[in-house]
Amino acid sequence: MRHETMLCLDVETIPDPDLIPADWPPEKFVPKAIWHKVVAVSFVEASILPGSAGGERYEVRCCRSGGEAGWDERRLLQAFWAYFASLRPRVVSWNGRSFDLPVLRLRAMMYGIAADAWFTAGDRWNGYVYRYAADWHCDLMEQISDHGAATKLGMQDVAVAMGLPGKLGGHGSEVAAMVQRGELGAVRAYCEIDVVNLFALYVRWALLTGKTDAAGHNASMDSLAACLEAGRAERRHFGEFLDLWRRSGRPMPSTVPVARCRTEAAVA
Repeated sequence: MRHETMLCLDVETIPDPDLIPADWPPEKFVPKAIWHKVVAVSFVEASILPGSAGGERYEVRCCRSGGEAGWDERRLLQAFWAYFASLRPRVVSWNGRSFDLPVLRLRAMMYGIAADAWFTAGDRWNGYVYRYAADWHCDLMEQISDHGAATKLGMQDVAVAMGLPGKLGGHGSEVAAMVQRGELGAVRAYCEIDVVNLFALYVRWALLTGKTDAAGHNASMDSLAACLEAGRAERRHFGEFLDLWRRSGRPMPSTVPVARCRTEAAVA
Protein backbone atom coordinates (compact mmCIF):
# COMPACT_ATOMS: atom_id res chain seq x y z
CA MET A 1 0.00 0.00 0.00
CA ARG A 2 1.28 3.44 -0.92
CA HIS A 3 0.08 6.10 1.48
CA GLU A 4 -1.12 9.32 -0.13
CA THR A 5 -1.56 11.25 3.10
CA MET A 6 0.53 11.85 6.19
CA LEU A 7 -0.83 12.84 9.61
CA CYS A 8 1.64 14.30 12.09
CA LEU A 9 -0.39 13.66 15.22
CA ASP A 10 -0.45 14.70 18.86
CA VAL A 11 -3.01 14.50 21.66
CA GLU A 12 -3.50 16.43 24.86
CA THR A 13 -5.01 14.71 27.88
CA ILE A 14 -6.04 15.28 31.45
CA PRO A 15 -6.25 12.72 34.28
CA ASP A 16 -9.59 10.93 34.37
CA PRO A 17 -10.85 11.41 37.95
CA ASP A 18 -13.26 8.49 37.59
CA LEU A 19 -10.39 6.02 37.08
CA ILE A 20 -7.44 7.32 39.08
CA PRO A 21 -7.30 5.97 42.66
CA ALA A 22 -8.38 8.48 45.27
CA ASP A 23 -5.03 8.25 47.08
CA TRP A 24 -2.97 8.98 43.94
CA PRO A 25 -0.77 12.05 44.66
CA PRO A 26 -2.06 14.98 42.56
CA GLU A 27 1.47 16.10 41.64
CA LYS A 28 2.48 12.68 40.34
CA PHE A 29 2.40 11.91 36.60
CA VAL A 30 -0.43 9.57 35.55
CA PRO A 31 1.41 6.63 33.93
CA LYS A 32 -1.39 4.42 32.61
CA ALA A 33 -2.77 5.22 29.15
CA ILE A 34 -6.33 4.28 30.12
CA TRP A 35 -6.27 6.91 32.87
CA HIS A 36 -5.84 9.76 30.36
CA LYS A 37 -8.92 11.60 29.11
CA VAL A 38 -8.48 13.08 25.62
CA VAL A 39 -9.21 16.81 25.38
CA ALA A 40 -7.53 17.64 22.05
CA VAL A 41 -6.37 15.80 18.94
CA SER A 42 -4.29 17.94 16.59
CA PHE A 43 -2.46 17.20 13.38
CA VAL A 44 -0.66 18.52 10.36
CA GLU A 45 -2.18 16.81 7.33
CA ALA A 46 0.00 16.61 4.22
CA SER A 47 -0.05 14.98 0.81
CA ILE A 48 2.80 12.55 0.13
CA LEU A 49 3.96 13.41 -3.38
CA PRO A 50 6.71 12.05 -5.65
CA GLY A 51 9.99 13.90 -5.36
CA SER A 52 13.09 13.74 -7.48
CA ALA A 53 15.18 10.56 -7.85
CA GLY A 54 12.38 8.39 -6.47
CA GLY A 55 12.06 10.22 -3.15
CA GLU A 56 9.14 12.02 -1.55
CA ARG A 57 8.03 15.53 -0.77
CA TYR A 58 5.20 16.66 1.47
CA GLU A 59 2.60 19.32 0.71
CA VAL A 60 0.74 20.60 3.76
CA ARG A 61 -3.03 20.65 3.38
CA CYS A 62 -3.88 21.95 6.83
CA CYS A 63 -2.88 22.22 10.44
CA ARG A 64 -5.84 21.94 12.80
CA SER A 65 -7.44 20.29 15.77
CA GLY A 66 -10.20 17.74 15.35
CA GLY A 67 -13.79 18.67 16.08
CA GLU A 68 -14.62 21.77 18.08
CA ALA A 69 -13.50 23.02 21.47
CA GLY A 70 -16.84 22.15 23.07
CA TRP A 71 -16.92 18.51 21.99
CA ASP A 72 -16.75 15.82 24.67
CA GLU A 73 -14.21 13.00 24.56
CA ARG A 74 -16.53 10.44 23.00
CA ARG A 75 -17.34 12.72 20.09
CA LEU A 76 -13.68 13.61 19.56
CA LEU A 77 -12.71 9.93 19.46
CA GLN A 78 -15.56 8.96 17.16
CA ALA A 79 -14.61 11.73 14.73
CA PHE A 80 -10.90 10.91 14.86
CA TRP A 81 -11.24 7.19 14.18
CA ALA A 82 -13.78 7.76 11.41
CA TYR A 83 -11.47 10.30 9.78
CA PHE A 84 -8.49 8.00 10.21
CA ALA A 85 -10.37 5.15 8.53
CA SER A 86 -11.25 7.37 5.57
CA LEU A 87 -7.61 8.38 5.01
CA ARG A 88 -5.54 5.33 6.02
CA PRO A 89 -2.60 7.76 6.36
CA ARG A 90 1.00 7.41 7.33
CA VAL A 91 1.02 8.43 10.99
CA VAL A 92 3.91 10.40 12.46
CA SER A 93 4.15 10.89 16.22
CA TRP A 94 6.62 11.63 18.97
CA ASN A 95 6.48 8.88 21.60
CA GLY A 96 3.15 8.01 20.02
CA ARG A 97 3.69 4.27 20.16
CA SER A 98 4.03 4.44 23.94
CA PHE A 99 1.47 7.13 24.68
CA ASP A 100 -0.71 8.88 22.07
CA LEU A 101 -1.94 5.85 20.13
CA PRO A 102 -2.48 3.60 23.18
CA VAL A 103 -4.55 6.41 24.70
CA LEU A 104 -6.60 6.86 21.52
CA ARG A 105 -7.19 3.11 21.19
CA LEU A 106 -7.96 2.35 24.84
CA ARG A 107 -10.27 5.30 25.32
CA ALA A 108 -12.09 4.31 22.13
CA MET A 109 -12.39 0.78 23.50
CA MET A 110 -13.85 2.20 26.71
CA TYR A 111 -16.59 3.98 24.75
CA GLY A 112 -17.23 1.07 22.38
CA ILE A 113 -15.84 2.93 19.35
CA ALA A 114 -14.37 0.85 16.53
CA ALA A 115 -10.77 1.52 15.50
CA ASP A 116 -10.49 -1.47 13.19
CA ALA A 117 -8.64 0.42 10.46
CA TRP A 118 -5.63 0.56 12.77
CA PHE A 119 -5.53 -3.21 13.19
CA THR A 120 -6.65 -4.60 9.84
CA ALA A 121 -4.69 -2.53 7.31
CA GLY A 122 -1.53 -3.98 5.80
CA ASP A 123 -0.08 -7.40 6.51
CA ARG A 124 2.15 -9.12 9.05
CA TRP A 125 5.21 -6.99 8.28
CA ASN A 126 3.57 -3.83 6.99
CA GLY A 127 0.92 -2.20 9.10
CA TYR A 128 0.23 0.20 11.93
CA VAL A 129 0.64 -2.46 14.60
CA TYR A 130 4.12 -3.54 13.43
CA ARG A 131 6.68 -1.59 15.42
CA TYR A 132 9.30 -1.32 12.69
CA ALA A 133 7.01 -0.31 9.80
CA ALA A 134 7.93 3.37 9.84
CA ASP A 135 6.09 4.03 6.58
CA TRP A 136 2.86 3.24 8.46
CA HIS A 137 3.48 4.66 11.91
CA CYS A 138 6.70 6.56 12.35
CA ASP A 139 7.31 7.23 16.03
CA LEU A 140 10.05 9.75 15.42
CA MET A 141 11.40 9.51 18.96
CA GLU A 142 11.92 5.77 18.46
CA GLN A 143 13.52 6.27 15.07
CA ILE A 144 15.99 8.87 16.32
CA SER A 145 16.96 6.71 19.31
CA ASP A 146 17.26 3.50 17.24
CA HIS A 147 14.34 2.06 19.21
CA GLY A 148 16.02 2.74 22.53
CA ALA A 149 19.60 1.79 21.63
CA ALA A 150 20.54 5.47 21.95
CA THR A 151 19.28 7.99 24.49
CA LYS A 152 15.65 8.95 23.93
CA LEU A 153 15.20 12.68 23.45
CA GLY A 154 12.25 14.97 24.07
CA MET A 155 10.81 16.72 21.06
CA GLN A 156 11.58 20.10 22.61
CA ASP A 157 15.31 19.30 22.77
CA VAL A 158 15.48 18.26 19.13
CA ALA A 159 13.27 21.09 17.89
CA VAL A 160 15.39 23.78 19.55
CA ALA A 161 18.60 22.19 18.25
CA MET A 162 17.19 22.29 14.71
CA GLY A 163 16.24 25.96 14.97
CA LEU A 164 12.52 25.46 15.51
CA PRO A 165 10.72 27.52 18.17
CA GLY A 166 9.60 24.42 20.06
CA LYS A 167 6.66 24.63 22.43
CA LEU A 168 4.61 27.82 22.67
CA GLY A 169 1.75 28.71 24.96
CA GLY A 170 2.48 26.43 27.88
CA HIS A 171 3.60 22.93 28.78
CA GLY A 172 1.87 19.57 28.92
CA SER A 173 1.86 19.69 32.72
CA GLU A 174 -0.31 22.84 32.54
CA VAL A 175 -3.05 21.39 30.34
CA ALA A 176 -5.27 20.20 33.21
CA ALA A 177 -5.28 23.65 34.78
CA MET A 178 -6.02 25.24 31.41
CA VAL A 179 -9.00 22.94 30.95
CA GLN A 180 -10.27 23.73 34.45
CA ARG A 181 -10.16 27.43 33.53
CA GLY A 182 -12.15 26.73 30.38
CA GLU A 183 -9.21 27.56 28.08
CA LEU A 184 -9.80 24.77 25.58
CA GLY A 185 -8.91 27.04 22.68
CA ALA A 186 -5.49 27.61 24.22
CA VAL A 187 -5.04 23.85 24.72
CA ARG A 188 -5.82 23.22 21.06
CA ALA A 189 -3.42 25.97 19.99
CA TYR A 190 -0.67 24.50 22.17
CA CYS A 191 -1.27 21.05 20.64
CA GLU A 192 -1.21 22.49 17.11
CA ILE A 193 2.22 24.02 17.73
CA ASP A 194 3.48 20.61 18.82
CA VAL A 195 2.44 19.06 15.50
CA VAL A 196 3.96 21.93 13.52
CA ASN A 197 7.28 21.18 15.23
CA LEU A 198 6.73 17.48 14.58
CA PHE A 199 6.10 17.94 10.85
CA ALA A 200 9.29 20.01 10.44
CA LEU A 201 11.33 17.44 12.36
CA TYR A 202 9.94 14.62 10.23
CA VAL A 203 10.93 16.45 7.06
CA ARG A 204 14.48 16.90 8.37
CA TRP A 205 14.60 13.21 9.36
CA ALA A 206 13.32 12.26 5.89
CA LEU A 207 16.28 14.17 4.43
CA LEU A 208 18.68 12.48 6.84
CA THR A 209 17.46 9.00 5.90
CA GLY A 210 17.08 9.52 2.15
CA LYS A 211 13.29 9.52 1.98
CA THR A 212 13.55 12.98 0.45
CA ASP A 213 16.33 15.08 -1.05
CA ALA A 214 17.28 18.71 -0.45
CA ALA A 215 14.83 20.02 -3.03
CA GLY A 216 12.00 17.92 -1.58
CA HIS A 217 12.95 18.98 1.94
CA ASN A 218 12.87 22.66 1.03
CA ALA A 219 9.58 22.36 -0.85
CA SER A 220 8.04 20.61 2.17
CA MET A 221 9.28 23.26 4.60
CA ASP A 222 8.05 26.03 2.30
CA SER A 223 4.66 24.32 2.21
CA LEU A 224 4.49 24.40 6.00
CA ALA A 225 5.51 28.06 6.11
CA ALA A 226 2.83 28.90 3.53
CA CYS A 227 0.18 27.16 5.64
CA LEU A 228 1.22 29.09 8.74
CA GLU A 229 1.31 32.38 6.84
CA ALA A 230 -2.15 31.81 5.42
CA GLY A 231 -3.59 31.06 8.86
CA ARG A 232 -1.83 33.65 10.99
CA ALA A 233 -4.61 36.25 10.81
CA GLU A 234 -7.07 33.95 12.58
CA ARG A 235 -4.61 31.89 14.62
CA ARG A 236 -2.05 34.05 16.33
CA HIS A 237 0.07 31.08 17.37
CA PHE A 238 0.81 30.30 13.71
CA GLY A 239 2.28 33.76 13.16
CA GLU A 240 4.24 33.63 16.41
CA PHE A 241 5.78 30.30 15.45
CA LEU A 242 6.60 31.44 11.92
CA ASP A 243 8.23 34.70 13.04
CA LEU A 244 10.39 32.94 15.62
CA TRP A 245 11.36 30.27 13.09
CA ARG A 246 12.41 32.87 10.53
CA ARG A 247 14.55 34.69 13.12
CA SER A 248 16.37 31.56 14.23
CA GLY A 249 20.15 31.73 14.37
CA ARG A 250 20.67 27.99 14.01
CA PRO A 251 22.64 26.74 10.97
CA MET A 252 19.75 25.36 8.88
CA PRO A 253 16.42 26.18 10.57
CA SER A 254 14.23 25.74 7.48
CA THR A 255 15.87 25.18 4.10
CA VAL A 256 19.14 23.48 3.18
CA PRO A 257 21.49 24.01 0.21
CA VAL A 258 20.50 22.21 -2.96
CA ALA A 259 23.53 20.66 -4.67
CA ARG A 260 24.10 21.69 -8.26
CA CYS A 261 23.94 18.99 -10.89
CA ARG A 262 27.23 17.55 -12.17
CA THR A 263 27.04 19.42 -15.49
CA GLU A 264 26.71 22.80 -13.73
CA ALA A 265 29.53 21.92 -11.36
CA ALA A 266 31.81 20.96 -14.26
CA VAL A 267 31.15 24.25 -16.05
CA ALA A 268 31.85 26.21 -12.88
